[in-house]
Amino acid sequence: MMTPTEHALYTIEFINTYRSYPADQKALREAACLRLQFTHCLSEPEADELLFGKYEVPCVGFAMQESGMGYYFNKNIYRKLSRQLPEDLKLLLESYLEDWEKETGQWQLINAMPASMTAVIPNDHFASESHPAFWLCRMASTQMDFDRLLQSGLPGLSAQIRNARQGAPDPESSSLYQGMELFLVTVQEILLHCRRRILSGSHPHKDLMADTLLHLVHNKPESLYQAVQLMYLYTVISGSYNYGRMDEYLGDFYVRDLHNGVLTQKQAAAIFASLWGMMNHRQNIWDGRVIIGGRGRRNEENANALALLLIQVTGQVRDVLPQLTLRFYKGQSPELWNAALALIGSGYVYPMLYNDDVNIPNVKQNLHVSQSEAEQYVPFGCGEYIINHRSVGTPSDIVNLLKVLEITLFNGRDLITGKISGLQTGNFAAFDSFDAFFDAYCLQLERYVTVQAAHQALEYRVASAHSPFLAASILYDDCLLKGKAVFDGGAHYTGATYETYGNINTADSLTAIKRLVFEEKKISPRKLLLMLERNFEGFEEERGLLLSAPKYGNDDPEADAIAAKVQNHVCHAVSSTATENGLHTHLVVVINNSANTSMGKYTGASADGRKAGEPMANANNPSGGSDTNGLTALLNSLASFPQKEMAGSVQNLKLSKDLFTRYPQKTDALLRVYFLKGGSQLMLNVVGREDLERAIIEPEKYKNLIVRVGGFCARFVELEPMVQKEILSRTLY
Repeated sequence: MMTPTEHALYTIEFINTYRSYPADQKALREAACLRLQFTHCLSEPEADELLFGKYEVPCVGFAMQESGMGYYFNKNIYRKLSRQLPEDLKLLLESYLEDWEKETGQWQLINAMPASMTAVIPNDHFASESHPAFWLCRMASTQMDFDRLLQSGLPGLSAQIRNARQGAPDPESSSLYQGMELFLVTVQEILLHCRRRILSGSHPHKDLMADTLLHLVHNKPESLYQAVQLMYLYTVISGSYNYGRMDEYLGDFYVRDLHNGVLTQKQAAAIFASLWGMMNHRQNIWDGRVIIGGRGRRNEENANALALLLIQVTGQVRDVLPQLTLRFYKGQSPELWNAALALIGSGYVYPMLYNDDVNIPNVKQNLHVSQSEAEQYVPFGCGEYIINHRSVGTPSDIVNLLKVLEITLFNGRDLITGKISGLQTGNFAAFDSFDAFFDAYCLQLERYVTVQAAHQALEYRVASAHSPFLAASILYDDCLLKGKAVFDGGAHYTGATYETYGNINTADSLTAIKRLVFEEKKISPRKLLLMLERNFEGFEEERGLLLSAPKYGNDDPEADAIAAKVQNHVCHAVSSTATENGLHTHLVVVINNSANTSMGKYTGASADGRKAGEPMANANNPSGGSDTNGLTALLNSLASFPQKEMAGSVQNLKLSKDLFTRYPQKTDALLRVYFLKGGSQLMLNVVGREDLERAIIEPEKYKNLIVRVGGFCARFVELEPMVQKEILSRTLY
């Protein structure tokens, strides 16, 4: 690790390096900055670690996801650093950082947003989650072609770039190719830098590490160990947190090494255990996907062999990362399914289960791709789908549907702030039918959708104008052929995904409004608004009516139909904005993480009976405790949830260990039937309620209790109390 003084001097040198290149040499600038960054910020492996790649995030640097898109300034890290510096060095550093923020991707994006855009969504992505809609700042969706990296090696990739450069159509493309070549030289220099550092120490495996690093400078990988080392270092340098279809691109190395006696299964497991440790050290719990199984793998027999080992290693390490994801289909080796259920049944949260027989047709239809391309879908982050090293779909904009409904009910007024923050679509009491009111809600929502679609397109333009993101551009389909960077039209498909929250609370609220206000007239429009304003105080009986109205998650036709109506509307509204904004697709993804809790804090009481500030339902799951008709009914509702014009959704299910240990065959059959009926995905949490309750009381005894939050996992004791409460509220089957 760098000392505070070394960190400060690195920061000054990084800014100087950046400033030494003119704007029209952005590719060369990026390569030079990355060389400096990673010769300073990589740490030597500990004695029990087998791989190089542990990384200390600096306060300034370049990354696709770290604190923004491209060049960034992490003020939290800087504040910690500045407290440890002598005054003279601190003042010098401050003088360099004075204008640095203007060079960051985040600043560039904020200042590119027109007034018509900032009037609808905040121009600060750290704005309070009280706003109905806001945005993120990251290029999070890259899934690089690790197979090409490992089959070609660094010298092979350089040759491919030189060949493409010979026919460069214009000076900008020529500059991009030159930057790509320099980037690969940079990676080679980083490998040699790591080699010098390991040789100067006393690591028990320093000869193996040093030989591997030197080999990778001049040759493509020949062994599993070499392949894993190159893949991981390249990923870290790129700033990506996605690891793709690992069983495919490493399966042949694994089987060949076993066959040739290069290593044993135990030694291979140790390599992956070390890799899992490296991933956890990066601490990005929302990403870190490793995909195994599924259609479209090059050598399925070898891939399956490695997939089984990765399930085994994951069960041994039992940490938050990687987010091991099993794709499966009818006819796939049953060993993978059985191993997955055994690990899940032991009380662990991985692997997540993705049904190819449903997802591949959905991806083909929704992403407008061929069958062979659809077979290469990969979930990333909390559950969005893109096509492996062929499409990008950065999730950058967010909407809280329940907040939109709240604003519609109160004629544009935010119930929490009291301010007018949306369209004034009319007084609730003036609507003569449920359909008329639903149309007003749709109009309110579409205002945000339209502006945020333009924002996503703007984010791509700003990112590509400032940086070519060389690492991803080299390993993305079509970038070399077109002579364009990955986010500048180089990727074969440039799409966007739109995160929606509060979907089910919105649907249940609309179901209650439809029945109790418009049909049965048991609650007048004015009384409903008064109830919500007062957070149900003095209206316990009327709240009981709202709570007893049909709820999604019970296989209830009325409730499930409204949920489908809400989902189909937002999906179509979002999808219809793609072409006009130059996007291949713009698709909804329902991937609630802990945001259903944090955004719920700023959302008023809702017509489903939920009180102000309480968490919203997680993803497209029912609100905690509202699914009262049993597990079969819940799975039927989940399986009926619409998938058209979507880029993924998350189904979380909390099951007891008893269900797996006492009734394993019934549990297996239940899950299979759910998937046969159209279930696309499941994230299972096998844990006892008593364990969660004890962990709150005695957190020191449950440090390793890992739970499914939403599209990601975390240690239960490290979650905020409100998030813990929301997880406890979910029905346990």
